[in-house]
Amino acid sequence: MSPSALGSLSDLRPPRVKGLNFTAVDFETANGFRGSPCAIGMVRVRDGNVDELFFKRMRPPQGFDRFDPRNVAIHGITADRVAAQPRFGELFAEIVEFIGSDTLIAHNAGFDIEVFESALEVSGMDSPGLRALCSLRLARTVYRLESHALPRSAAEAGFHLKHHHHALWDARAAAAIVVDIAEREKRGNLNDLFAAHQIEPEELESWTGGRPYESRATRQVRSCAYLLDARSEDVSDDMLPDLMRWQDEGRNLPANEHADPNHPLFGEHIVFTGNLAIPRADVKALAAEHGAVTASKVTSATTVVVIGDGVCREDLEAEHRVPPLQARKVREALSRRDQGQPISLLTEDDYRQMLGSAWPLPQPSAVTSRAE
Repeated sequence: MSPSALGSLSDLRPPRVKGLNFTAVDFETANGFRGSPCAIGMVRVRDGNVDELFFKRMRPPQGFDRFDPRNVAIHGITADRVAAQPRFGELFAEIVEFIGSDTLIAHNAGFDIEVFESALEVSGMDSPGLRALCSLRLARTVYRLESHALPRSAAEAGFHLKHHHHALWDARAAAAIVVDIAEREKRGNLNDLFAAHQIEPEELESWTGGRPYESRATRQVRSCAYLLDARSEDVSDDMLPDLMRWQDEGRNLPANEHADPNHPLFGEHIVFTGNLAIPRADVKALAAEHGAVTASKVTSATTVVVIGDGVCREDLEAEHRVPPLQARKVREALSRRDQGQPISLLTEDDYRQMLGSAWPLPQPSAVTSRAE
């Protein structure tokens, strides 16, 4: 007999934590871009008991569907395994129906909310608005462990995570952590449980007909999206951006004294903010190679600030400051410029054009595509 015929599965046994209701979620992605989901696992919890499970593999949104070997090595999902599956956009209505009005739970909820956000953006879809609470942050406040990574936290909750990086198993583990802590603290209200530990929810806003401004994760990948497009030819594995590790500041190397003094970067004092198509350490090395001095913060010596995160020339010229232009380094540069210090603001495209053939990735126009 099907669960729907029986009613709620949680009705078949006594409540473990009466009133504790939520849906746990976990994504796996095809590559480092958040908007490339290739699998989703969800667990509906009612009164602290598992009520229903949901697992689907999928093709990521078109244009962001190249599988990075680094991701495949983690979760084992390949392009061939999902070739016959629907795309994220085709599956989303079913996902939303399963979630219903629930608050989501995820281990590092910010990541999973960003997957929803970016996948909806690049699919050209509306957002219903979602709310998520983080089991990782909750585990850190309660469990006394050397590491609060999912396997260790799940074990503390009494759940054996047999298949880590399988979306459904990871969602089950996140659910087990929240149920265990709620049971220990005798709190049946999900909001009260997290509020007691001063943990705020992650929110995905609702929108209809496209967003006026895309998320950071989506904007930062726009300039190198052709590398993540499975239709793009002549893209090797070593060309794929390592998006998960872009935040490292990197070393400030000495400027090359023998660089061409006529190069536009020669003699400049450059600071980088936000993410570009290649890691921060690499963009600094390129600047130093061409005779520029790089630094990790804006000072009285700074002459150029290169802004990533998908900022375009129109953003720099607009009256309204888009979110990347509200970053600390940009605000400091603008303040100093208002006081008379000559500082130029450059976009990633500006910087890439200055470097020309030295830029390590091919220009989008140089990459040909084939029909899907």
